[in-house]
Amino acid sequence: MARTSPRGEVDELRVRQRETPLADALDRQRINRLAHFDVPAHKSGRGNPELTEYLGERALAMDVNSMKPLDNLGHPVSVIKEAQQLAAEAFGADDAFFMVNGTTSAVQAMIMSTCSVGDEIILPRNVHRSAINALVVCGAVPIYVNPGINRRLGIPLGMSVADVEKAIAAHPSAKAILVNNPTYYGICSDLKRIVEIAHKAGMLVLADEAHGTHFYFHEELPVSAMAAGCDMAAASIHKTGGSLTQSSILLTRRPVNPDYVRQVITLTQSTSASYLLLSSLDIARKNLFFKGRAMYQKTMDFADYAREEINALGGYYAFGPELVDGDTVFAFDRTKLSVHTRDIGLAGIEVYDYLRDDYGIQIEFGDIGNLLAIISCGDRMMDIERLISALEEIKRQREKSPIGLFDHEYIDPAIVMPPQEAFYAKKRRVPMRESTGLVAGEFVMSYPPGIPIVAPGERITADVLAHILFAKEKGCFMTGTEDMNLDYINVLA
Repeated sequence: MARTSPRGEVDELRVRQRETPLADALDRQRINRLAHFDVPAHKSGRGNPELTEYLGERALAMDVNSMKPLDNLGHPVSVIKEAQQLAAEAFGADDAFFMVNGTTSAVQAMIMSTCSVGDEIILPRNVHRSAINALVVCGAVPIYVNPGINRRLGIPLGMSVADVEKAIAAHPSAKAILVNNPTYYGICSDLKRIVEIAHKAGMLVLADEAHGTHFYFHEELPVSAMAAGCDMAAASIHKTGGSLTQSSILLTRRPVNPDYVRQVITLTQSTSASYLLLSSLDIARKNLFFKGRAMYQKTMDFADYAREEINALGGYYAFGPELVDGDTVFAFDRTKLSVHTRDIGLAGIEVYDYLRDDYGIQIEFGDIGNLLAIISCGDRMMDIERLISALEEIKRQREKSPIGLFDHEYIDPAIVMPPQEAFYAKKRRVPMRESTGLVAGEFVMSYPPGIPIVAPGERITADVLAHILFAKEKGCFMTGTEDMNLDYINVLA
């Protein structure tokens, strides 16, 4: 029986959140001894014994196709619908959509359900490639707000409210504003204030929370998109929330029409959704609701300890909340362990390689001046100490002069034409080293983090080319060009 007291509502919420309707339905089908005359062909693993031995019988038995008892992701009416409703409730949204094409597809669904050909969207230039890819597909026109820059670290920060206000004033017909919450480095903009001024101007606010799932479950972390009043948010549950890789959710609030968003999602999302991924989202949501605060307290404690110890080594700078300035660094994600390495004469990617090759330590990424280690409650103190010790030894053995190192990650783009027009324009191939002054017809980026150094429609300046060549020389994993060796680039003819 429903109770109307606030305490009763909380009790009912906790009862509902203990349910995992999709995961339970999947487990039921596993044990009901169905004779399968549908896909996939491995038939619960019997058709591929080697794969079954590799992944396990249970995983193969649960790798099934859509069927009536398991609902259909493209048109959910039963257990998937129930699981998505529980996710929306847990994250403070009106609606939630399970995504099996990664947060890339969630970011693209946000943009494509908001903008069409010729529509303007305001966004920082240090967005993930997925956002600019969406512009290539739907034909929307980016209005870039250059992020703040930390000159010492060379990294892009958040957007200042003043710059967002200027962009809105100059482009009053823009449909939406996209905000990183947070950036890969853990930097947050003043999301609540941006939402206020955007809504006053009649614009929607979309949040890329690929690295912000945990914001929903601890009050000492930066504000989450839904709590800030955003209209849509793409949350990468697999990155910091504990689901399987490639699983994500898209959160929306009214007046966003969830049925239209679902239609847009089905334009690009697989019609053969993995139930392993879907059930992992269902179970991760339950775990986050009940254990999230404790998980992220432990994560922050680990990261705070590591920052203090790494900074005590000298040379390195593990940056944190001291960067907060109330403007382009409105808040900092304390779970992020970002370390500046240039002062010991090494690029971040060089330290990344030494950690992996010499010490058996895999971190998230290294770029030309920094590295990022993703910390979670699944880590152990012995591993944190192992990382600190390895960094100390790398400094002792390999420290040198920083002279000659590239000193900035972000370069203000020189926009010539919209991404879609440039991507589909007539192109010619030129040697990368001879591309200065030409207009790029494709992306160039280090991955991760997947933020383009240059995107289609942007001029390749001398600074851009120097960045590309330096990153390649230092061993960054470079992607985006048709030429897999990055010796050539396609430019506008």
